[in-house]
Amino acid sequence: MSEYVLEMQGIHKEFPGVKALDDVTFSVKKAEIHALVGENGAGKSTLMKVLSAVYPFGTYRGNILIDGEEKKFKSTRDSEQAGVAIIYQELALVRELSITENICLGSEIASAGIIDWNESFLKAQAALKQVGLNVNPTFPVSYLGVGEQQLVAIAKALSKEAKILILDEPTAALSGEESEKLLNIIKNLKEKGVTCIYITHRLKEVFDIADRITILRDGKTIATHEKKDLDEKKLIALMVGRELVNVYPRRSHTPNGVLFEIKNWTVFDPDINKTIADVNLTLRKGEILGIAGLVGAGRTELVMSLFHTWGRISSGKVYLEGKEVSLKDAKDAIAAGISLASEDRKRYGLVLLDDIKKNISLASLEKISTINVVNVNEEIKGAEQYVAQLKIKTPSIEQKTVNLSGGNQQKVVLGKWLMTKPKILILDEPTRGIDVGAKSEIYNIINDLVEQGVGVIVISSELQEVLGICDRILVMHEGHFTGEMNFQDATQEKIMYYATGGTGEYGHGK
Repeated sequence: MSEYVLEMQGIHKEFPGVKALDDVTFSVKKAEIHALVGENGAGKSTLMKVLSAVYPFGTYRGNILIDGEEKKFKSTRDSEQAGVAIIYQELALVRELSITENICLGSEIASAGIIDWNESFLKAQAALKQVGLNVNPTFPVSYLGVGEQQLVAIAKALSKEAKILILDEPTAALSGEESEKLLNIIKNLKEKGVTCIYITHRLKEVFDIADRITILRDGKTIATHEKKDLDEKKLIALMVGRELVNVYPRRSHTPNGVLFEIKNWTVFDPDINKTIADVNLTLRKGEILGIAGLVGAGRTELVMSLFHTWGRISSGKVYLEGKEVSLKDAKDAIAAGISLASEDRKRYGLVLLDDIKKNISLASLEKISTINVVNVNEEIKGAEQYVAQLKIKTPSIEQKTVNLSGGNQQKVVLGKWLMTKPKILILDEPTRGIDVGAKSEIYNIINDLVEQGVGVIVISSELQEVLGICDRILVMHEGHFTGEMNFQDATQEKIMYYATGGTGEYGHGK
């Protein structure tokens, strides 16, 4: 009997103009945590979609064996019945339904067409226990935080008796504490005999939980190694095909005068609870300002309220280059030279069914139009410029954005806002879901913009990112700023002190 629970042999998969997988071989041992890593567009998600039959048998070439037996899955239901379950970064949960309804969705316990809710409740309860989530299964999923929703998705997969659990960027939207809890649950699942395939760009997590690591690059298998045979430097070199000297390429900036100010900014959430409380912020010309804090601190809400896409503004003023500006909506903000790349690229950043060209020009249509007629030549010129500058992997600017990898979609969002030629660029989680090589490229672009006098605000949950690229750091807690420091004085411990509500000088506050 084979030592491998899964073998994928000579997998080829093509899309129009793109060879996504080229003779990929991938083998996973029973009850191991196997990390699958590579740059954006390397083929990781495509390979897993072949395994889970999102791309069914006949749409690819090659063989899939589970427990030594060849499988020809014609649908996702076939793969689920064989014990394969996949959990995507964008969770496939129905927020309006209860936890029980979500866990049983697609595998309802019913007799004569009538659902047995008692048995369904018990099934959900048992599944939640497996992932250590102590919540009432009758609660709607919308009541849960993102981390808890992630656990519900895993519970749902386990309730279908999954023996191969695929997790695609499971911690991308989680806080540090939530991520640590999830990693511990995955380790416990391994002890219970569940095999996990773990896809992530967070290399620290790879070295924390993986037994073995497979690297893909440009749709090909580069290598599979035991974790003990690699370090982060070697792994990055295998992923990107070159050695990265410095992931965070810090440059010396000389900020010159105040560019942007928010004064006494107070915003109420839709339930009339004060969320952003009397906030003051100053951004200098040619400066990278970092905003750190825990999930739910109010960082995203603050910048979205500037565009009037969240909350009800109670008080406050905005100044640009010393003059007060009235921002009534997103259009006003863009016209004033303020751009915001949202953390939720699929909801706020992209029109997925449109092509790359149209997405990149979306926020600049007024600039490239005459009497409401778009100058197509300018649109093409802009799209090609940012596809090249951001190294977006695509056969053409006519490619639909939905067909790109998550990281390349994020680059399209950045291209869209760069085309507006902003004076102030606000980046909310700009490198979420982006590989280490692409991160370094984006940091260099940010540095180039700052050297041109652009003011950049970076909101990030990755403390190393904030410490690595920002000139000055503000820390937010429960809707107001609790700490401010220059990068020379900043440490992870100091940021976490203020992020958890610390007051006064670090080490002396109460």
